[in-house]
Amino acid sequence: MPRTGDNLWDIAIAEVQQKENAGEGSEEGEENSERSVFFIGNKNGGKTTIILRCLDRDEAPKPTLALEYTFGRRAKGHNTPKDIAHFWELGGGTSLLDLIRIPITNDNLMSFSIVLVLDLSKPNELWPTMESLLETTRKHVDKIISSIAKNSSKIANQIKQKLWQTIPKDHPDRELIDPFPLPLLIVGSKYDIFQDFDSEIRKIICKTLRFVAHYYGASLLFTSKSEAQTLKAVTRSFINHLAFGLDKSKSLSMDHSKPLIIPAGSDSFSQIGSPPASDMDISQFRVRTPMELWKKVFEKNFPTKITNDLKEMRDPAKDPQYAETEVDAMRALKDQELEQYKRNADRTWKAMALETNSR
Repeated sequence: MPRTGDNLWDIAIAEVQQKENAGEGSEEGEENSERSVFFIGNKNGGKTTIILRCLDRDEAPKPTLALEYTFGRRAKGHNTPKDIAHFWELGGGTSLLDLIRIPITNDNLMSFSIVLVLDLSKPNELWPTMESLLETTRKHVDKIISSIAKNSSKIANQIKQKLWQTIPKDHPDRELIDPFPLPLLIVGSKYDIFQDFDSEIRKIICKTLRFVAHYYGASLLFTSKSEAQTLKAVTRSFINHLAFGLDKSKSLSMDHSKPLIIPAGSDSFSQIGSPPASDMDISQFRVRTPMELWKKVFEKNFPTKITNDLKEMRDPAKDPQYAETEVDAMRALKDQELEQYKRNADRTWKAMALETNSR
């Protein structure tokens, strides 16, 4: 099994071996179950840590610079094919939005899930990060669904119907919810820092995330590096539900003084309440939808902090975790050749300029 950070050849070889091994000993008509889970969210928000924990890998997490892939396998029973989960992780926060379209394709859309990891210790970055990543993902998925509908309206309808599976048919908010086009889990990370925030600040953030999660038909839970064993088990349960189709935890916690654990369809707008603002403030906001209202209220309490993730990213070619001796040596040689070419070209242009001026 390749580790996070393995090169492309290792991943390719592992995938081939994986497919060959999957075919050995399989009974006729038996197929592997494959699902994909895509982790997006704040830069340094803890995405890699969650993935490693769910895969039982005792490794120190490394920074994710672009788009990384790994996979896990789980045996369904004795002498039966293993279920396979493909884990994708987008690095760089919101600086690499174009890469979102790579792992999500027509072929895997029916078995694809999103995990949005938000850093609770940075409330001023929370809304813009969440909004940018979810909007970009949604646009791409909607485009794929539209493409599928042109060839098969039946499959497109199946995808749309699947969105409502987490919402009970008799739920009072069913007509008010706008499900995200893929199964969505929102994880609030670094709860160990968040729990020391002022009570009112925690309450505003918790209510806002509950509204967003419920509006999108998503699950919501808080986690941290130093969390109790029980909460670790809950996190693994939610991820394993998306990755392998296992039953997810039935734990439920809506108390803002404790880590939130809210499975999709368990919350309601009446329990969440109105946005944390006075009636006078709310009346001054010019909005068209409930989501816009919650955004205005949240940003009034936590003004958006613009971060330039792209400038903060290090050059992957100089990062030791991606070192490849032969490739790096060839790259250094080509860099030298390029510099020599630039110097020669510069001399040629100068010589031509002098010759033109002397005429």
